[in-house]
Amino acid sequence: MNQTTQSSGTSLGHTGTTGYQLTKKDFNQINRRSLLFFQWGWNYERMQGSGYLYHILPQLRKIYGDDTPELKEAMKTHAQFFNTSNFFNTIITGIDIAMAEEQGIASKEAVKGMKVGLMGSFAAVGDSLFAALIPTIMGALAGNMAQQGNPLGALLWLIVTVGVVVFRWKQLGYAYKEGVSLITTMQHRLETLTNAATLLGVFMVGALIATVIKVNFAWTPTIGKVTVNIQQNVDMILPKLLPLAITLGVYWLLGRKHMNATRAIFIVLILSVLLSALGVITHG
Repeated sequence: MNQTTQSSGTSLGHTGTTGYQLTKKDFNQINRRSLLFFQWGWNYERMQGSGYLYHILPQLRKIYGDDTPELKEAMKTHAQFFNTSNFFNTIITGIDIAMAEEQGIASKEAVKGMKVGLMGSFAAVGDSLFAALIPTIMGALAGNMAQQGNPLGALLWLIVTVGVVVFRWKQLGYAYKEGVSLITTMQHRLETLTNAATLLGVFMVGALIATVIKVNFAWTPTIGKVTVNIQQNVDMILPKLLPLAITLGVYWLLGRKHMNATRAIFIVLILSVLLSALGVITHG
């Protein structure tokens, strides 16, 4: 296949010097490979490098041609170390292929610098939003609804999952269309989005502590002829104090040496069973 060959589909806009314009069919192929196979070649030496090359290799072949020195050089470039969030990786891909289509192999050094410059910040933002914040908040809401017998809990989680997939699918075309200009315009937006999401997360986690952790004191000691309702007295000081104390205790545990989430979960389970059997706590 030479460089001037055009594939079927609708061209998406760049008029470059390489003789090939990517089409909607190309973008669908990149997105499928990114969603399904991007992590398959993960390794400790180059991490996502081989996955990155695999998901754009058909388009590199169309841009540079089969068995050309330019294709070999581009393959070496994209097989190098790369590691970023799976939820933002195709933004980098879109900018990358726009530059390759426009400038050919002459864009190699610029592409290297762009990938190195963006992958770290995208890893932090993407993983914070899509791998931690959204699953924590929406998963807790969906789980709480399901516990109450509301079938919308399962539907909510499905909608969120589909929404994330759609977001990942659409970002490639947007990044390709905007090209390098997206790098400068996106930095401020990412910072604003991250700050807003962090603030929302703080509020949501606080609300979820009070609604999801349903534990009360069951112990009612008798002093003389007076029965002391521990839970009622605690509520007078600060409602939901026990759920807050449990949450802070788990955070403290996770900060200890040799402690991980699994061990913390087992500690909470064991203590819950023992304290419940002794009549100290009960389900709220």
